[in-house]
Amino acid sequence: MDEVIEYHHEILHQRDGLPYEIDGIVIKVNSFSVQQNLGELSRSPRWAVAWKFPAQQENTVVRDIIVNVGRTGAVTPVAILEPVRVGGVTVSRATLHNEDEVRKKDVRIGDTVVIQRAGDVIPEVVSVVTSMRTGKEREFMMPDRCPVCGSKVERLPGEAAHRCTGIACPAQIKENLAHFVSKPGMNMDGIGFKFLEQMVDKKIILDQADLYFLKKGDLMQMDRMGDKLAENMLNAIDKSRHPGLTHLIYALGIRNVGQHLAGVLAKHFKSIENLAAQGVEDLAQVHEIGPIVAESIVNFFRNPKNLRVIEKMKEGGVIFPFEKAEARQTPLSGKTFVLTGGLDAFSRDQAKKIIEDLGGRVASSVSKKTDFVVVGKDPGSKYDKAVELGVRTVDENEFKEMTGQ
Repeated sequence: MDEVIEYHHEILHQRDGLPYEIDGIVIKVNSFSVQQNLGELSRSPRWAVAWKFPAQQENTVVRDIIVNVGRTGAVTPVAILEPVRVGGVTVSRATLHNEDEVRKKDVRIGDTVVIQRAGDVIPEVVSVVTSMRTGKEREFMMPDRCPVCGSKVERLPGEAAHRCTGIACPAQIKENLAHFVSKPGMNMDGIGFKFLEQMVDKKIILDQADLYFLKKGDLMQMDRMGDKLAENMLNAIDKSRHPGLTHLIYALGIRNVGQHLAGVLAKHFKSIENLAAQGVEDLAQVHEIGPIVAESIVNFFRNPKNLRVIEKMKEGGVIFPFEKAEARQTPLSGKTFVLTGGLDAFSRDQAKKIIEDLGGRVASSVSKKTDFVVVGKDPGSKYDKAVELGVRTVDENEFKEMTGQ
């Protein structure tokens, strides 16, 4: 670790002289067998970690503080800044997160502030340079009405965010649409936010389901729209009528449900209809689903507006998938497998899918609860662990016989 620390300092000193932007170093475990034992999370490996450099900071002036309305109705204060270069990027606005954060940092309109890009990406206000105050600075007040639709703005007990209460708020509709058409959602390639804004502003669509009723003539009402672009958009919409269940759950925009949890829910409940029928207690029993997420799901499906959109999507030709559960019992049902070494006939992912399709599960490390260790070429320490614990090992040919491949 002393060498790692020394290397980090060395690269940090070289940072400003490099012909490209960097924000840190990555430290990796230098052993394939140990990497396999450590395994991976859904978004990152356990055997590598990023060590970021300190964010570059600059001073600038807060010209104004406005509020943005997100897809969940969250009303977020945003500082409008005198443009300044930070880490090779011109920054002219920075989120202030919520009213408590504004009060905590005592950010006022007209203040000189220190800003940085958090993780060298997202601009944020670090602190106020109070020594440069003139007395003309103005305190920010959170609006009691939504600046987009005029609905009442409320802050619920236990929450940091203020929220617009208008279910038809155009700002929320636009953000919900952007979420809906995104790649992890319904994957409508080529339908960008600017076009979605126009569709809402021109009242071409009012909700997500309206996308499935669009005609070429509707799209031609928009600025910068041509025949070919309109056809491409309609093709992208048509392709999205057959989504995977994970994509569909994510696209609906259920609060607190991201890509990973959408996959967990799809795997466990197999259909939207089954998911919608669950209560808070039923949902909270699912691994990784806590009471807050469970309540968000139940509230989503209790909302008549959401149910209307779902029914309208079906009318628009969206096929709501049903992922069939494996009904038959197999020799692999309920068994835990660990894979080690290379297989000739399958990749690691293919072997994992075969096991899971037959009712088994794949673990990343060997324990007394492991039923089988599949041993390929050049096995790692998992094989030694299996021998030590007396866990049954099978070669590739035995694995093929077990799985009927």
